[in-house]
Amino acid sequence: MPRNFPDIWDTRVRQTLESGDTADFLDGVQELPGEVTQMGEENLIYIPATAFSPNVLINNKTYPIALQEYNDDTIIVKLDKYVTEATKVTDDQIIGCSYPIIDAVTKSHTNKINVTKYGKALHAIPPDANTTDTPVLALAGDKCTYEDLVALKRKCDAAKWPLTGRRLVLAPDHYNDMLLDRERFGNVINNINKGEVANLIAGFEIKQYVQPPLYKAAGTKAAFGEVPEATDKVASVAFVVSNMAKKTGLTKQYFSDAKTSPTTQANLLNYRHYFIAVPVEKKYIGALISK
Repeated sequence: MPRNFPDIWDTRVRQTLESGDTADFLDGVQELPGEVTQMGEENLIYIPATAFSPNVLINNKTYPIALQEYNDDTIIVKLDKYVTEATKVTDDQIIGCSYPIIDAVTKSHTNKINVTKYGKALHAIPPDANTTDTPVLALAGDKCTYEDLVALKRKCDAAKWPLTGRRLVLAPDHYNDMLLDRERFGNVINNINKGEVANLIAGFEIKQYVQPPLYKAAGTKAAFGEVPEATDKVASVAFVVSNMAKKTGLTKQYFSDAKTSPTTQANLLNYRHYFIAVPVEKKYIGALISK
């Protein structure tokens, strides 16, 4: 095996994880400012934050104007750590391989990390349960319809969500339901030839993702990675883009050369990658769940 194989693997994985394809429901989401700090096995970011809001005086006639102290704080964000299990690649496999085994091995690792981290990111967005400010709304019927999106919009309006930047990531079942909602709207909310739902419906920018979060029958969000129960409900996720943030942390390769293992003559490699995507505040987030 060429001596630089570990370096080639490491470079390709870093490029794919840090600048490769991303889930489009995170398009336009701000990257958290600041450098990533490594503390042991953790990747941390220290973010200055403030909830300061100045009072506004109307037709004021009292002077001097009252002082209002500015206050701020620091939020510590811990990035999620994703580690693949080690893959064994023997020297015999590399020497006799008729296809680029580097690409096959690294792609399998990066694909699995990406699928996992974006599923975790989408799961982190919706609220744990329904509140006035963070609505979790059940569909009115067995299928997701335009009326359901309007009902969610009403809840968001009541919670004083900003009108701009509203995004709804439809679960595959809900997305497909919307493709069938044609009786009154024709091609206005969907295009049957392309199999696509309109990009903007009821004030929500529409996206879809194949790993929707699940909610329990009682209306609470199921834990990420939990084995689904028959009564669990798939959820579409609503949020305001400006209230979301993401950060890509460090990527590290672990490699054991075959020459260090005379008995197996096998190379071992796996990867560690840090990433997070979360709401900045526990507001402007919601969900639409199956009935």
